[in-house]
Amino acid sequence: MFSEASIRKLLGQVASGDLAIDQAVVDLKTLPFESLNFATLDHHRQFRHAFGEVVYCEGKTPDQVAQIVGRLAQVCPRVLATRATREQFTATRHLVKDLAYDEAAQAIWLDREPQRTGLPGTVVVAAGTSDMPAVNECELTLKLMGHVPHMIRDVGVAGLHRLLHHIKTLQKANVIVAVAGMEGALPSVIGGLVNVPVIAVPTSVGYGASFDGLAALLAMLNSCAAGVCVVNIDNGFGAGYLAAMINRRIHDAGDKPEP
Repeated sequence: MFSEASIRKLLGQVASGDLAIDQAVVDLKTLPFESLNFATLDHHRQFRHAFGEVVYCEGKTPDQVAQIVGRLAQVCPRVLATRATREQFTATRHLVKDLAYDEAAQAIWLDREPQRTGLPGTVVVAAGTSDMPAVNECELTLKLMGHVPHMIRDVGVAGLHRLLHHIKTLQKANVIVAVAGMEGALPSVIGGLVNVPVIAVPTSVGYGASFDGLAALLAMLNSCAAGVCVVNIDNGFGAGYLAAMINRRIHDAGDKPEP
């Protein structure tokens, strides 16, 4: 697996003479990228982002997903494939026996490092139960990237007292993901209560004039609360990934000695 630890081990073996240079070249030849004819896999991404390439499954055949995920599973300890169907998972499971499928998040995933300690600091807030597909995708993304999100569900603005019950948790967070459909008001409310970044996720939930999430997206983009940023409609993965990056930087900064 092409983790930083494995690369250091390989280079150490070359330096000590335990591994021939020619064999090391064979081991490293697919490190930057690898072609599967219909896809070019970015094996170097986990060094740049601390997480490997994530597969977007919509529009791909079950066989294509199986080949891509199967190869990634050979070189990465953690794999995530979003917007995946049960059919795509079944095809991929034939190649990677320890894969799992999250029906709620519509995601194929693999974690061969479950013993690692997750980082606290992220909070994911869902306006309603109908928003849960994006919420579940966000939660799974955060967990695979090494974080332990605190989940707050069904606290939309139609019953604002439900949200205020969690005000202490919100104000202690490093970063918050707020997921809402309909009029998309929840992120603005949260943004006015905290002094941390709020990542807004509009969902395609609502009656006709919601335009499949466009109304929520525009409302969030026009938030009067400072510190609110917005990802695309139903993009729980993108929100989770961004929250993970922010939270990781905060924890890394806290581990560094004062200059």
